[in-house]
Amino acid sequence: MQDLIATREQLGRGHADAAEEFQRALATAQSPACDKAFLQLFPQDARAASAAAARLPLAGLPVSVKDLFDIEGQVTAAGSRVLADAPPAVADSPAVARLRAAGASLIGRTNMTEFAFSGVGVNPHHGTPANPADPATPRIPGGSSSGAAVSVATGAAFIGLGSDTGGSIRIPAALCGIVGFKNTARLTPLQGALPLSTTLDTICAMTRSVRDAVLAHEVLAARRVALEHRPLSARRFAVARTSMLDGLDLAVAQGFEAALRTLRDAGARIEEIALDEIRDLGAIQSTGGFTAAESYAWHRQLLDRKGDGYDPRVRVRIERGASMKAWEYVDLVRARADWIARVETALAGFDAVLSPTVPMVAPAIDQVAPGAERDEAFFRVNALLLRNTSVVNMLDGCALSLPCHVPGTLPVGLMLWHGAMRDDAVLDAGLAVEAALAARHS
Repeated sequence: MQDLIATREQLGRGHADAAEEFQRALATAQSPACDKAFLQLFPQDARAASAAAARLPLAGLPVSVKDLFDIEGQVTAAGSRVLADAPPAVADSPAVARLRAAGASLIGRTNMTEFAFSGVGVNPHHGTPANPADPATPRIPGGSSSGAAVSVATGAAFIGLGSDTGGSIRIPAALCGIVGFKNTARLTPLQGALPLSTTLDTICAMTRSVRDAVLAHEVLAARRVALEHRPLSARRFAVARTSMLDGLDLAVAQGFEAALRTLRDAGARIEEIALDEIRDLGAIQSTGGFTAAESYAWHRQLLDRKGDGYDPRVRVRIERGASMKAWEYVDLVRARADWIARVETALAGFDAVLSPTVPMVAPAIDQVAPGAERDEAFFRVNALLLRNTSVVNMLDGCALSLPCHVPGTLPVGLMLWHGAMRDDAVLDAGLAVEAALAARHS
């Protein structure tokens, strides 16, 4: 499937038309492939696909917006029913405004885990979009940015705007076989996006390629990415052994090892490190994490009024935040700062760390669908999906997930990650890694 930059080049040569691209994407968004992926479509936004927009970075091409973001005149419901009577937004969120200013045509609002509180992607209110990677078996798309991933993977959008608090961009990107980039949180504005954890939330996007991820980040962060384009032979990567390689599905283990072989064959230096600091996260968060405490602070009054309307699996995790004491929260902030310093010391000298994005391929929806009888399976899968990705959020770092599976098999994600403000280095390395992985199949 052609990426945004290639399509933009065709537009510039007169070999494609932005309005036609939008209509083609809209037809996909209305097709069975995107069933339950969109909560609302904006066919009228084709007006953005104009001659003027074609000269802008996003060239009038379709972009989807997670139901977490304010769009002027619309209610921001965050995949829930309890906010249906909330007042409409008085302005676009900065993320949406920046996409519009860059020439994006907004194609629609995408489905999501209610209030973004899960990596699985199921939604009892609006249904769960099926992962397009397997037409035979309805599989989870991953979450919380479930519809955003499906919109990109099917071709209904070139960019899927979403958020990442513990992996909500990278998990669905890995499971659906596309690219997801979680930037350093401070680089993109959180205003106008309904919060889950103000400490961990990151505004970011999914795309069809790493170069599109660079472009999307430049738009959302209003900054230029500095790329060195160094070859893999000039790069040094780490592989973290602790927990991140535990209990991998066979397909994930094979895909990850094959990717490492490809990168070594291309000259990359890859070293295994223990990174035992990851084991400390359990103790650091033993009294509750940022997400429960900070989401409860936002939801507590709404829960009093409309708690029965919440997804029970979401409500129970939010309500855990009610028991956290002020001193425990302060200790958590201090412990995180100390932990970040220790991890950054361990990663000094590496261009990035290489890990499987998630330890499994996408399970079938019916294994984790809403229902108390499947709660145990749901929470087990959710914990596994978040295990690797959430490390980067606690690090206040940046991470890129890109496909590393063999064509014709279920998607497997390779995650490149590092500490805060290493975004350009991670993206630069990602371009080289993506090229090497593509070359092995050419």
